[in-house]
Amino acid sequence: QSQKGSLEKSVRRLREKFYGQVSVEEATLLMRRYHNNHAMVCKVIVLCREQLGGELSQQLRREPAPWAPLSLQAIAQQLTVLPLTERNLRMFDHASRNLIPSAERQFSCQPCDSSWWRRVPERKQVSRCRLCGRRYDPVPYENMWGTAEFHCPSCNRSFRGSAQMGMASPCFICGTRVMPSRILAPRQLTGSRSRNPHSCYAEDCYNRREPHVPGTHCVHPRSRAKNRLPKVIFPSPEHQSTGSTVATCLSQGSLAQCDLDDLILEDLTEESEGSEE
Repeated sequence: QSQKGSLEKSVRRLREKFYGQVSVEEATLLMRRYHNNHAMVCKVIVLCREQLGGELSQQLRREPAPWAPLSLQAIAQQLTVLPLTERNLRMFDHASRNLIPSAERQFSCQPCDSSWWRRVPERKQVSRCRLCGRRYDPVPYENMWGTAEFHCPSCNRSFRGSAQMGMASPCFICGTRVMPSRILAPRQLTGSRSRNPHSCYAEDCYNRREPHVPGTHCVHPRSRAKNRLPKVIFPSPEHQSTGSTVATCLSQGSLAQCDLDDLILEDLTEESEGSEE
């Protein structure tokens, strides 16, 4: 992978571990000095902060740790003055365990009629459309669509099929209408495909089940194309920046179609913002 992409990923990972409290300039300098070893740098900062008395009374604060480089001591010193809120305690806990909790979320851009999945930090779920550059929040869980997982309460059968959350589909064994339990991310679509053709109660389904529900639309790509409907079922809300966003392309990028290094190099033009919360 490219040297520039490796540096950018390491900088973003280090900044995300401390919720943007480490500036872009500081993180870049440290990653260049320590060969992109963000895990080691994070560990030293946490240990140094503890020795400086980050979680103790100000009266118990000790002298700077002689074993830690001054650049890391300076950052640790900045972190000791943060208020011990639940959010900050969670940050220090995750940093001490070298964790960046993430979530796989669906995003969509209505103007570009494009949708994608991205793994993003749990605390700041934002992604850019690759076509127009707009930044979006994820599609709400209750509006997600795609390959859904179902569990039939009548025959205790599990099955998958195209659906949107809140839209029932018939069980192919007993015909019971079943609501989807979740929408699966692309990486979860393992195993063989079902031989059963898609069929649902939507009025415009290409393989409609009866009794159909008037005014409803099928989310299966074949039905959408046949009815000349857009690919985007529910648009992502456009992201409103609060000035605390750390760039969100950390390690995985798009889960469906994009090369990781390409995504990160594209994101280099994205404005980096430090956390003020």
